[in-house]
Amino acid sequence: MLYIVATPIGNLDDLSPRAVQAFRAADIVACEDTRRTRALLSRYEIPRPARFVSYREQTEQRAGERLLAALQEGRTVALCSDGGYPGISDPGYRLIRLAVEHGVPFEVIPGPSAVPVALLVSGLPTSSYTFKGYPPRKPGPLRRFFEAERDLPHTLVVFESPLRAAATLRTALDALGDRCAAVCIELTKKFERTHRGYLADLAAALENEPLKGEVVIVIAGNNRKFRRLEDDGPACYDPACRCKR
Repeated sequence: MLYIVATPIGNLDDLSPRAVQAFRAADIVACEDTRRTRALLSRYEIPRPARFVSYREQTEQRAGERLLAALQEGRTVALCSDGGYPGISDPGYRLIRLAVEHGVPFEVIPGPSAVPVALLVSGLPTSSYTFKGYPPRKPGPLRRFFEAERDLPHTLVVFESPLRAAATLRTALDALGDRCAAVCIELTKKFERTHRGYLADLAAALENEPLKGEVVIVIAGNNRKFRRLEDDGPACYDPACRCKR
């Protein structure tokens, strides 16, 4: 059996009882960072498995083949990332595909994810949304990335490096126009905070503010209610935001 285990994105208390059971049952734990996963297992007094396997983006192919062989031998494998779901902007997809192609049974153990947390914290529409992982780094592909979303009504959710967040907001502003957005930082952790406002104001506010930790950006879809139009004035959906009023 292969267990795809969602793990805490910050607060270690968010590990589910099913996840604890899966780790306890595993002969092999495959993870991005063995040190972080050992600390998580120690927090829940889960005995160390017979084997730890490093399963990172750079080693996915080779490690996946070894794990598939172990699964076919009857071993139980628990796959996790450093936080959230394996395979969602983290290594995991290739092993899941191998399991599907070779008829290996697997279960997904639900748990924390930065995507729905950020979506709800943003205060933006949740009925329809698009998650697109990490955007491109280079200016041209980054602009085209956002331009593809310009006419769509869905709320957009992306991950971003704290070092590139302000530049990404500026590019989104150029490509999409001035829409409501939220920048969610260190979700579920001690210093969690969220900036809400229009893209122009958020980009300006964060330009000279060094960010640290995980960042999720949420941007409203193409909806007049969440766009700053000249004839509408500068009203914002969040009274606590930094917009000029």
